[in-house]
Amino acid sequence: MKATSLGDMFRSTAARLPDKVAMLVPEKSEFRPVLYGELFDTARHYAAALRSRGIRRGDKVCLISENCAEWAFTDWACQCLGIILVPIYPTLPADQAEYIVRDCDAKLIVAGNAEQMAKVACIQGVESIVLKGEDSLDLLAKTQDIEPDEFNREIDSTKPEDLCTIIYTSGTTGLPKGAMMPHRAFVHVCECAQRTLPLGQTDTFLTFLPMSHVYERVAGQFLPICLGASIGYAKSLASLAGDMLKVRPTVMLCVPRFLESFREKALEGIAKMPPVRQKLFHLAMAQGIARAKGKFAPLAGLLDHLVMGKLREKVGGRMRFFVSGGAALAPRVAEFYMGTGLTVLQGYGLTETAGGTCINHPDRNKYWTVGEPLDVEIRIAEDGEILIRGAGNMLGYYNLPEETAAAIDADGWFHTGDIGEFEGKSLKITDRKKDLIVLGNGKNVAPQPIENKLRNSRFIQEAVVLGDGLEACIALIVPNAETVGPELHLPEGTKLSESPEVRGLIKREIDAVNKTGANFEAVKKFALLDHPFTIEGGEITPTLKVKRKVVKEKYAKEIASLKL
Repeated sequence: MKATSLGDMFRSTAARLPDKVAMLVPEKSEFRPVLYGELFDTARHYAAALRSRGIRRGDKVCLISENCAEWAFTDWACQCLGIILVPIYPTLPADQAEYIVRDCDAKLIVAGNAEQMAKVACIQGVESIVLKGEDSLDLLAKTQDIEPDEFNREIDSTKPEDLCTIIYTSGTTGLPKGAMMPHRAFVHVCECAQRTLPLGQTDTFLTFLPMSHVYERVAGQFLPICLGASIGYAKSLASLAGDMLKVRPTVMLCVPRFLESFREKALEGIAKMPPVRQKLFHLAMAQGIARAKGKFAPLAGLLDHLVMGKLREKVGGRMRFFVSGGAALAPRVAEFYMGTGLTVLQGYGLTETAGGTCINHPDRNKYWTVGEPLDVEIRIAEDGEILIRGAGNMLGYYNLPEETAAAIDADGWFHTGDIGEFEGKSLKITDRKKDLIVLGNGKNVAPQPIENKLRNSRFIQEAVVLGDGLEACIALIVPNAETVGPELHLPEGTKLSESPEVRGLIKREIDAVNKTGANFEAVKKFALLDHPFTIEGGEITPTLKVKRKVVKEKYAKEIASLKL
């Protein structure tokens, strides 16, 4: 029977699998199992703690914290009581956190630690409490309870169209907008994924992406609970390699940068091996890719057993597939994983569509696409924009009727701002509508495909292609210091932007990309930047998307020099 709300879905799984492991929570050097029955009881106690602070159905609670099990306890408590949880990225500075708290009319702020509390404690008119530790929500929950019958009545009172969360968009083009997400949107995505993908209660997910983002929240938190699967919580990014060995996940959500980093480290390790072992690895890689593409690969099985099994052990030895989202996956990265026998499924979704719109299937994995629609309608508008209609769509932007009307038309189609096309049943994303460059000669250039090709180079960390009103495209390039320095044997402390050798290396990489596109798409001039883009610096969002407007303003001098 279809769940009516997230709380109803959660209760159903807990009742069906009370003695099954729901969570693996890091404690010192080990991971403590939390059973589904225990998790449901904990959520009830957290709900009682929120009630004791005067929070009731329909109130908004802001949560600003790093990932942890207590984050999930708070979320599930809210979903069961009909409280609207508003997550805030823990990386956001105080002024942006305050904007979200005030914009959503929050009644309570839950802060992960003293550092996060310092960002929000001075906001007048809004109460706050720390999530863990002394005088925390966690401690309060240990002393509070709600009668089980009353708790169930609260769950039953929540309707599919009721608001469960407001998630603020990253704000690449301006102030963040609060996407109002109803319970039915997340329930829809979870139940569609359960029907579509080979997932089940025997799976173990490992969480390390921000739970404040829709991608991790729906696919890494809500979906495993819907399945009756287990969720392991990584201690930190620094401990991730060790956590994978201990948790031994079967599914991991990730972003392309994680996959690229793992690939680079693996190849660096191979490069240090004796020549014979290097040749064996590259032969195994070639055979593995050939087999994955359905080509003749007679040695694939033997070489996979001899070589690639050891590499798969580094991610726990049980990985069934990685799910990649948030940005385009470079073909060379996808093929590396194909060669190692590790499956990467690229998907697509937006905050406004509950994060789950399309995904590839392991049996028909077109890694250059974002896969097939998850029981939603998708059509391509005349100008190439991707439009989405379905149960996963938001209700609108909080307190922004004009922006809502601009995003969702009269027929219910959400206008994504992404440009794309279909290849059979699979969707391909080709660019962002607002990013299209109009050159001085009138030619339209889509920068994202060019930027993705440039970032495919192991010597380029970041690339931003510009050119509005100019005769040709220009680019701002952040060289990859970890690979450029060793490649050119540069002295330590070399300023990359001023090095002729670095400029020559990057020019060769750009020239190679220029040969793959039309003449008017070629990058004719470029400037090198010494510092990588950061969230703190304002050039990228918490989801690692480049804020083009900020980059243009911050590097106006460098851009101006390229126009001469």
